[in-house]
Amino acid sequence: MTRTVFCVRYQQDLEGLEKPPAPGANGEKVFESVSKKAWQEWQALQTMLINEKQLSLIEPNARKYLSEQMWHFFNNEAVDHAEGYIPQKDS
Repeated sequence: MTRTVFCVRYQQDLEGLEKPPAPGANGEKVFESVSKKAWQEWQALQTMLINEKQLSLIEPNARKYLSEQMWHFFNNEAVDHAEGYIPQKDS
């Protein structure tokens, strides 16, 4: 059976994640308030930020930055993008 959540990003009931994406309170908050669709979109943006900004997840400041960007994204606020980044176009 599909789990449904009221997605903070899309402001509607959508399919939820199957389990919290991370341990602790932050992972639980995502699990309860973010849809599977929004999480997948965040994963793509997070990957781009990590790669283009050359972030090291070993660094506490990088993890803090990504957490802040994640909540900006989910709350439909402005998020960072890499300067000069041009997404690939589908063929």
